[in-house]
Amino acid sequence: MVPLINFIVLLIDLYIWVIIASAILSWLIAFNVVNTSNRIVLAIAETLYRLTEPALRPIRSILPNLGGIDISPVILILLLLFIRDVVILGWIVPALLM
Repeated sequence: MVPLINFIVLLIDLYIWVIIASAILSWLIAFNVVNTSNRIVLAIAETLYRLTEPALRPIRSILPNLGGIDISPVILILLLLFIRDVVILGWIVPALLM
């Protein structure tokens, strides 16, 4: 059971990095640092969008309009860290080790 929990923790960590990469790439596209006419950049951006948008969309629907500032990735990262640290490593692992 512990290897499964370690795998879930690893998946959460990887998804946090995907969220960070998606946010950084969206900033780079918004400030015209990278151009989406490049097919590699477009493929990476589309992949990151498809990976992160299903988790970010419900958070964006709940949040009020903050004038163009999107804090939904931050909220999702905090939620994932809470699940990883408190729920999995704080409650489930100690219960299994008893």
